[in-house]
Amino acid sequence: MVKKYPIISRLRTAVVRRFVLLLPWYYKKVWGAQIGKNVRISFTTKIDKTNPRGVVIGDNTALAFGAAILTHDFVNSAHRITKIGSCCFIGARSIIMPGVSIGDHCIIGSGAVVLKDVPSNSVVLGNPGRVMERGIKTGIWGMKLPDDATDNSEKLID
Repeated sequence: MVKKYPIISRLRTAVVRRFVLLLPWYYKKVWGAQIGKNVRISFTTKIDKTNPRGVVIGDNTALAFGAAILTHDFVNSAHRITKIGSCCFIGARSIIMPGVSIGDHCIIGSGAVVLKDVPSNSVVLGNPGRVMERGIKTGIWGMKLPDDATDNSEKLID
């Protein structure tokens, strides 16, 4: 198939890539969320705006499309702090419930519903979310590293 408008396609891609870099700034400055350096947030990620100051995201973390980060419990009328560590990946359409703390270097699989705290270096899958693997290593944006690799996330920044 021949592309009709390759210049428009490249331009659109360039604009989207630049705009995605502004989303963490937007959530920090406008809504007051605590977001670390080099965080990637998809356009369709839902960050709870009822209590946006309760969102804490560490450095080098990626949130995929449709992920929901909740910070309030409407039924119990409670606001909680929801933490996501550094070098994590939050999969597509996953839900992180209010008050949950996810450790550093974790991968949350697509569609997982995380109800309890997650220890560092873990993979969580399913509904309800369960730790399926421990002792993993991740790099920047939660990309899984081979067992013999070292974390180079500091080298990739700046």
